[in-house]
Amino acid sequence: MVFLDQKIAFPEVSKASKEGILAIGGDLSPERLILAYKLGIFPWFDADEPIIWWSPDPRFVLFPQKLRVSKSMRQVMRNTDFEVTVNADFEAVISNCSKMKRNGQQGTWITNTMKAAYLKLHQMGKAKSVEVWLQGELVGGLYGVDLGNGVFCGESMFAKVSNASKAGFITFIENSDYALIDCQVYTNHLESLGAEEISRSHFLSYLD
Repeated sequence: MVFLDQKIAFPEVSKASKEGILAIGGDLSPERLILAYKLGIFPWFDADEPIIWWSPDPRFVLFPQKLRVSKSMRQVMRNTDFEVTVNADFEAVISNCSKMKRNGQQGTWITNTMKAAYLKLHQMGKAKSVEVWLQGELVGGLYGVDLGNGVFCGESMFAKVSNASKAGFITFIENSDYALIDCQVYTNHLESLGAEEISRSHFLSYLD
């Protein structure tokens, strides 16, 4: 494990631990974050921890052509007046994501510092939000990083209404031309939509 200093650099991802931890420390400057995502690295840490940088192997991803939508979910999307937008309110999306309670988590990993960092990326055109509205109210959404290489790196999602974030995710994927969606680490929710594990080396080939 490597401890980062002020230099904007990362060790080779092959040096990551079995769990996927590559390095600790550094900062969340736009330059470091952009470099991290280009190298297949992402930050993930609790509020009381230093910045922890990850590059897991295997990597959990979704190939858009393998997106799996159940008949019941299609029916929900047809029968619910969800309106899905992109980049309409990034700040509200990441703020809501930070407030969502997660199973097995005491607090949030989306700290104020993290929110400020990704808001900067959004202002630079490197981060996107997807909003789901119902009768004019923001009821779900997600955000992630888009470096313009055909890969969208999903970070977090939230839902105040059942199936809202799922509807937003599906609509976003079906109306985009990404080659790969990086889901980072395994979740049952995303597996149900067709996400799968691939080797880190396979994942990195898409970033190149």
